[in-house]
Amino acid sequence: MKKRLSRRDFLKLAGVLPLSVAAPGLLKMTNRVQALQSMQQNVIVVVYDAFSASHLSFLGYRRETTPNLAKLSERAVIYYRHYAGGNFTTPGTASLLTGTLPWTHRALVPNGTVIEPFVTRNIFSAFQGYYRLAYTHNNWANKLLEQFQDEMDELIPWNQLFLKSYDSFIQSLFKKDFDIASVSWVRDLKIKEEGYAYSLFLSHVYEALQDRKVADLEGTFPRGIPTTGRADINFILETATDWIGSRLIRIQQPFVGYFHFLPPHGPYRTRSEFYNRFNQDGFLPVEKPEDVFTQKLTEEDLLQKRMEYDEFLLYVDHEFGRLMNYLEESGLLENTWVVFTSDHGEMFERGIDGHSQHALYEPVVHIPLLIFEPGQKTRIDVHTPTSAIDVLPTMLHVTGHQIPEWIEGEILPPYRSTEVDPERSVYVVRANSNGQFEPLNRRASLMIVKGRYKLLYYFGYEERGIDELIKLYDIEADPEELVDLYVSHRNIAEELFKELKFKLDEANQPYL
Repeated sequence: MKKRLSRRDFLKLAGVLPLSVAAPGLLKMTNRVQALQSMQQNVIVVVYDAFSASHLSFLGYRRETTPNLAKLSERAVIYYRHYAGGNFTTPGTASLLTGTLPWTHRALVPNGTVIEPFVTRNIFSAFQGYYRLAYTHNNWANKLLEQFQDEMDELIPWNQLFLKSYDSFIQSLFKKDFDIASVSWVRDLKIKEEGYAYSLFLSHVYEALQDRKVADLEGTFPRGIPTTGRADINFILETATDWIGSRLIRIQQPFVGYFHFLPPHGPYRTRSEFYNRFNQDGFLPVEKPEDVFTQKLTEEDLLQKRMEYDEFLLYVDHEFGRLMNYLEESGLLENTWVVFTSDHGEMFERGIDGHSQHALYEPVVHIPLLIFEPGQKTRIDVHTPTSAIDVLPTMLHVTGHQIPEWIEGEILPPYRSTEVDPERSVYVVRANSNGQFEPLNRRASLMIVKGRYKLLYYFGYEERGIDELIKLYDIEADPEELVDLYVSHRNIAEELFKELKFKLDEANQPYL
């Protein structure tokens, strides 16, 4: 009786067979990529902040949050199991921009920066010979872009695409001392909730001017005009969409552009046409137990937040559709790769709202990734686990660039010339209590995904009663992460934990 060839044996055999015999589909894709590499292709990376893949309607979410993206996805490569590098802006953005994990680039804390080597090791330095430009609404992401500015041709000031206010004068005049200048400005001219400021006369003049400026927009945004989190810094996504769409047709080619928009990050303030779209629609998410990192929010509060977030997604979806229309009508899509992704996700479950807690459940680390290839007409689905650190090497590869040795990511399927390693591990790191030049041994949240299994490792959260906590989930059978398999699948858990600890010890070695 012939022994059946296992998938592992097949992959070993494929490695010694000619490519045309082992994988004719791969050969066809390789030829296609080689043809594109011979041309000068533009690259646009579009990031919508705090966008959870768990809320994508075309990936199975029961609210229709992304109708435009669903249509566009029919001519894209869709990655179903794509993970951020971290679970908040700083590590997530730095991983995307450098192709390395947080324990390598060391942008660990809120509003932090990468270590010195990565100031010249990033997407902008890697695309030499390209016109390189970037913009973000997010001040923490902008801190990183300012680090990389010498490797760019154009960094659009983060406040340039906000609604113009007298604050922009302060931001421009005191660019290097924005934090302290902002505090002084607020104390002198901003009327606080108590109804006073240091300068009562000037504050009332300022308030009147601001009110007049935003009055026309208030009806368009029933929950308030979108902000960065500070009530006095407003923006509308349309401004950025229009500005970037018009800017790209005026710059030299080839170019690489990184555009990081704040929506759907909170506060969730959607346009009037999407307001209350999901109100009382009967949607109820899967009930989940309160987590060890709970913020003690009620189910009612979380349902309301979820509804506002989902309606904000409709706004994002609409604006991405408009941006793609700009690119198509200008002809840029004919020779431009477009990447749609996020820096991290958002969650409304287990007593937790947003992404400020230490948990690494799927909604906060599972992010969208769609790649639109120039001239692509059909959809390709990729179900293997992938990471944010894979985006940079993939875009370098498909545009004919060398991949620097410092990049930790891999070329994504279907653009690689070999089969994906089914045993490849994907990691997520949150270590915001550790010093930049210290080993990550104080406290951290770490994740490893390998095949169908996902292991979570938390340590050092004494205030939560956690010395060490390990959880194991079968993401394929249990995508909602309801059943912890750590006890029943102890062998698998120990194997994954050993691998994760080895990687952590390896990352810590230079800082011991």
